[in-house]
Amino acid sequence: MRHMDFAPLYRSTVGFDRLVNMLDHIAGDDNGFPPYNIESVSENEYRISMAVAGFSEAELNVEVKEQTLTVKGEKSTEDKDRAYLHRGIASRSFERRFQLADHVEVKDADLTDGLLNIGLVRNVPERMKPRTVGIGVSKGTPQIEAAPNQD
Repeated sequence: MRHMDFAPLYRSTVGFDRLVNMLDHIAGDDNGFPPYNIESVSENEYRISMAVAGFSEAELNVEVKEQTLTVKGEKSTEDKDRAYLHRGIASRSFERRFQLADHVEVKDADLTDGLLNIGLVRNVPERMKPRTVGIGVSKGTPQIEAAPNQD
C-alpha cells in the first residue's frame, strides 16, 4: 500500500540512477523473512546474521555480483506424510538482497545453530586513504607522507 513512484526522479536527474534504484528497492515489498541482524564487528568488519532454521547448507546459496549480495534459500519438497497440529516454523523458499557499499567484500559465510553468518570487510585502497602533503621550502617536488594508521 505504501508504493512510491520514483519515475519523476529518473526524468530529472542524470548519473544518479543507482541512488534512485536503491530508493526504489528500499520502498519495495519486504515480507521480513528471514529475519536478520547487521552488526559492526570492528571499524572495517561487519557481520550479517540471518535466522534460517530448518535450512541445510545444501539448500542455501550465497552469491555476490557487482555490489549486490544475494542470499537464497530453496526448500526441498515437503514430506506430505506429516500431519501438523501447529506449524510455526516457516519452511518457504526466500531470496534476500543486500546492497554493498563501495570497497566492501564478502569474507566468509558459515551456518551455525540455525544462523547463517556472513562476514564482510571494507578494504579501502591506499590511494583513497587520507594522507598529509608536506609544504616544501624549495621549488622541488612536495613531500607526501602517509597518514598514521589508526588501527
